[in-house]
Amino acid sequence: AVYCVAYSPDGKHIASGWSDNAIWILYVDTGEVVVGPMTGHDDWICSVDFSPNGELIVSGSADKTIRIWNAKTGELEAWPFIGHEDVVRSVAFSPSGKFVASGSFDKTVRVWNVETGECVLGPLRGHNDAVTSIAYSPCGKYIASGSSDGTIIIWDSETGEVTHGPLIGHTHEVASICYSPNGKLIASGSFDRTVR
Repeated sequence: AVYCVAYSPDGKHIASGWSDNAIWILYVDTGEVVVGPMTGHDDWICSVDFSPNGELIVSGSADKTIRIWNAKTGELEAWPFIGHEDVVRSVAFSPSGKFVASGSFDKTVRVWNVETGECVLGPLRGHNDAVTSIAYSPCGKYIASGSSDGTIIIWDSETGEVTHGPLIGHTHEVASICYSPNGKLIASGSFDRTVR
């Protein structure tokens, strides 16, 4: 199974995470494999994201770790980021490319320094169930998290304080969230069969 995909910033490549614990990068136009398999995780790949400059890929896995890869060579750029106590369900680069936010089945949100692998913020606790989706605001000031508890929380990306939420409306797990390009809106998809 293919669990996750992400476009490169230039729109020419797609990174994909698979149930065989591997990551592949493909050409959009031809479907040809550019890089892969990128292996190292010990369990399925839950989430992938390109850095804003397209040079790196971050991956979150059911093995509870986060890894940073060179998007051109497929080589591991940093040691696994360890700290989550359960599946890392969602990862996202900050707009600056200096940080990665992660959401886990351990109900927490964390922020990591890309260069050092240090957890610089968190664990942020506020959800009552698994964190299933993470998104940075376009300005980088906020992080939105969606959860199996049916809520969305917006965090200050520097202090970890809750700025909005929990936002209540969905009646089932929030499976996916994303910011609008201007940062004023958040879209969410849920197992309750609605988009809000």
